Amino acid sequence: MSMKKQLLMFLLMTAVSAANAQSRMDTIRLADPTIFYDNRTYYLYGTGSPDGFAVYTSNDLENWKREDKPALLKSDSYGLKSFWAPQVFKYRGKYYMAYAADEHIAIAVSDSPLGPFTQRVHQPITEPGKQIDPFIFKDADGKLYLYHVRLDKGNRIYVARLKDDLSDIDSSTLMECIHADQGWENTAASGWPVAEGPTVTKINNLYYLFYSANDFRNIDYAVGYATSASPTGPWTKYMGNPILSRKNTGQNGSGHGDLFTTKNGELFYVFHTHSSENGVGQRKTAVVKLSNLGQNPAVISVVPGTFHYLQIKN
Repeated sequence: MSMKKQLLMFLLMTAVSAANAQSRMDTIRLADPTIFYDNRTYYLYGTGSPDGFAVYTSNDLENWKREDKPALLKSDSYGLKSFWAPQVFKYRGKYYMAYAADEHIAIAVSDSPLGPFTQRVHQPITEPGKQIDPFIFKDADGKLYLYHVRLDKGNRIYVARLKDDLSDIDSSTLMECIHADQGWENTAASGWPVAEGPTVTKINNLYYLFYSANDFRNIDYAVGYATSASPTGPWTKYMGNPILSRKNTGQNGSGHGDLFTTKNGELFYVFHTHSSENGVGQRKTAVVKLSNLGQNPAVISVVPGTFHYLQIKN
């Protein structure tokens, strides 16, 4: 075989090999995602199944595997439909999943982040009205707070003290945190303004409430944050909002996710985007790294060039 033919054959085989490798990788498609790190493993959950929540695992945030068994099935806990926006956390030696189903909030428990997450009694938080997007924050003093969205003249973010046994909230502590009242938060001038997807962290004794605004179908769906000296507010929105949007991801509908810290102590945000430039579809799961400029209060921003989708091997 001539050198020219050998070179052509090599290039052809290389192209086929690359194509095959690419075909074995798929972008994970979970909306409202969350990542939980425990014992050298990252666990990924999100909205994507009508029957509960799947779980994906990774050791490096790059190579993901979908586990064979779901983390939560509707037969094991509260809810018949609309399983949305899970959050997993560890408390008193057990693993808990807070999630929305039937537009109510429930909390299930497991001995493992893989699940199965179950409830002995299949019931939601008892507060009346429609509620979604739960996030449970444990403060340094051990007190627990349930941040969530209540559907009342728009999607509004509320907080309430959660009882120590996680059985319910203390209704007397329920109060509104924020609602969508700024131009970037309602670019469609909707009569039902949306602020949702809360996630909370504490930096230098200041509380940071990250949230998404606009309807998730809007290409301007985006993420901002507010700060407070108290876990219950009052909250002051950052003047530089939004910090994450299609302007710095290049993807429509960038939002609704969760903060997480890597094994190296780096702060990341996992979120979803629309499936394509022309449609919402099965939303795709992505991450970005966040920077803390070290000021007090800290200014949080997206590190340029860190946006990428999460991939699963077929």
